[in-house]
Order: sequence, then structure tokens, then C-alpha cells
Amino acid sequence: MKIVVLSGGTGTPKLLQGLKDFVDDLTVIVNTAEDIWISGNKICPDIDSVIYAIAGIIDDEKWWGIKGDTFKTHEQLKRLGWNEFMMIGDLDRATHIFRSELLRQGYTLTEATRKLKDAFGVKAEVLPMCEEEVATIIVTPQGEMHFQEFWIKYKGKPEVLDIYFKGIENAKATDDVIEALEGCNGVIIGPSNPITSIMPILLVKGIKERLKRRRVVAVSPIVGNRPVSGPAAKFMRAKGYDVSPLGVADIYTDFLDVLVVDRSDADLVGRYRGIKIIATDTIMKSREDAKRLSEFLLELL
Repeated sequence: MKIVVLSGGTGTPKLLQGLKDFVDDLTVIVNTAEDIWISGNKICPDIDSVIYAIAGIIDDEKWWGIKGDTFKTHEQLKRLGWNEFMMIGDLDRATHIFRSELLRQGYTLTEATRKLKDAFGVKAEVLPMCEEEVATIIVTPQGEMHFQEFWIKYKGKPEVLDIYFKGIENAKATDDVIEALEGCNGVIIGPSNPITSIMPILLVKGIKERLKRRRVVAVSPIVGNRPVSGPAAKFMRAKGYDVSPLGVADIYTDFLDVLVVDRSDADLVGRYRGIKIIATDTIMKSREDAKRLSEFLLELL
């Protein structure tokens, strides 16, 4: 089977640790709207989390960065008076330098990502959602700020008035992304934040129209009225969506065939706005959980 996964960080990389054992032809289309330049290097948090997770080296306590990494360079920069608001590990920084040097040499982000994932021994295709620069901007009473500033510098505490994606109007799907979507047997939307991780991918020109022609299964990152992790609740409310699995369905309603919810939301099983809702255990506390959920999703496809 040729399977495409739409991914942000945290939730979907967990799932990918299971999917990679069952799918020989796997393509992951990754959100790049949370990318940011820090200390002269381009950080692609979601791309890196996907690569690290599939490679089996992700720090599975934090679900970002590389397991066992050190932070000596970050600490020395602070001592020198250069304040990085993101904690960047030494091994992780090598990834950013590798990517940034390729970009400065004229490689596209798609080409640089392919070289990077190959260097880590990742067989799955990992594709940025587009080549254009897109930035997730959080609107707060204190002003507008990049997603990374909101989540890391201010620890997600400010009130969220709105979210928008700067530059998204110019973003278009790459030939690689189009080819992957047109040639796959089905699409899985992982349990990533539906607003800041998945919505930017859906807004890239050429993606949503192709999803409408494919069987699409999504895993809800909301259980009951709370996200499994991260600031999804604040963001969904700011965009006018109910913080619930049905709110997730509303975001994906144009193309979604099946929404998988957690067993604790089994009362939702049935049909909602043309979408079939099915329940299973969606919480992934181990790789075995990820494998079990992966098998379940593949059966649905």
C-alpha cells in the first residue's frame, strides 16, 4: 500500500513509529508553518521530529530533539550574551546547520530534507508541505507573535485572540507532494494539533482538492474536551471550533471519510456531517500502542 500521512509534531510522530513497520511505501507531508530561523540556522521542528521518530532517536520524554542530547553550545551562547529562546541541543543543532548550509547553496527545502532523512537512514519519504515561507502567527492582547515565541518563550500562557498563517496565500503544493497524493491508496491525518499543525497543510494550494479524491482517515487529538497534549484547545476556541472530536471533524469536514476517536468518546460513534466516527484506544504511551493503532487505521483504509 502507498500511504500518505499529514503530520505536525508530537502526536503524529508517535504514530509514525508504528506505521513504519507496516507500510513499505510511506510518505509524510509535514507542516512547515512553525519553522523559524534561530542563531543563523533554519529550524524545522515538525520535519525534524518526524525524521527523528522514524529513525528511532527522538527524545521520547519530551517528543522533540534527540535522545541523550547535550546543550553545551546553547549554554555557552547564553554565557556570551546571545539569548536563544529555544533550547537547541548540540546534536540537534548539527541537523539545523546541515539543512541551512544546503539551503544557502541553493538546494530547495524538499531536496535538503531528502538528504537529511537519507543521512539518518529513514526510508520513508518526508516532504515539506511547500517551498514558500509560511509562519504561524498568534494574535494576543500583548501583540502578534510567532508560534514558537508563544509556545516556548511565553510558555503558551497569553490569551489567544486569533491565529493566521503569514504567507499562506502564496504557498502551493510541490510536484512531489502532488505526486504522493495522486498516487497513494489512502491518507492518514495523525493526531497533531488540527489548527497549527494540520490546517496550514490544508491551506496550501492544491492539497485539499486532492484529498477530496482520496480515502482519508483522521485520528482525533482531542479526547473528551481536552487535547492529548499542547495548546490545541486555545487555538480551536480562537478559530471558533468546539474543543471536542466533533470540532476536529468540523475542521476536516470537506474531505474526511472516517474520524477515529478514543474509546472514552464512544458515544460519538455513528455519522456526523457525512463522516463516519469509529472508536478505539488512541492514546499512545508505548511503541506497541502505536503499532496497534497503526494496524487499526490501515484496516480502515
